[in-house]
Amino acid sequence: MDKQWYVVNTYSGHENKVKEKLEMRAESMDMKDYIFRVIVPEQKVIEEKDGVKKEKIKKMFPGYILVEMVMSDEAWYVVRNTPGVTGFIGSSGKGAKPTPLQPYEVDKVLANMGISRLDVDKELEVGAKVKIIAGPFTGMFGVIDSIDLPNQKLNLMVDLFGQETSVEVELAQIELA
Repeated sequence: MDKQWYVVNTYSGHENKVKEKLEMRAESMDMKDYIFRVIVPEQKVIEEKDGVKKEKIKKMFPGYILVEMVMSDEAWYVVRNTPGVTGFIGSSGKGAKPTPLQPYEVDKVLANMGISRLDVDKELEVGAKVKIIAGPFTGMFGVIDSIDLPNQKLNLMVDLFGQETSVEVELAQIELA
């Protein structure tokens, strides 16, 4: 099964506590192969008060966290029963599993935080095969030639008309093949 991103509803103001608890439960209940990353969507904002500018970190979606996981019965149970979690978004209840976020939705949120949907350190390496899911080369496969993390770009070798051609794509435009 594929790992995907889900939105989990928490008590407002308890997002970081829920994140810690969920990460501890994933470790202690041996669910590290099902629950991967837990993120509290935040962004830096500059507020001006009495002529003084201060940089603050604000939650983008108070009361919500993002969880990257494989939706198995066990993982679903662990997340739902973590203290502070009130449920998943995209589930009709009655035991129905939630709908995952689309890759472009996750990319938007994570890009605002300066991180990628793909776990770049573990999943992307030169020579890895990827599928292009957006842009002019949609549907094509390529092999990673170089990775430019600061700019969130990759150079891929793609077969165009029978010839290996180098193309530049953004991280958000690919998924692992």
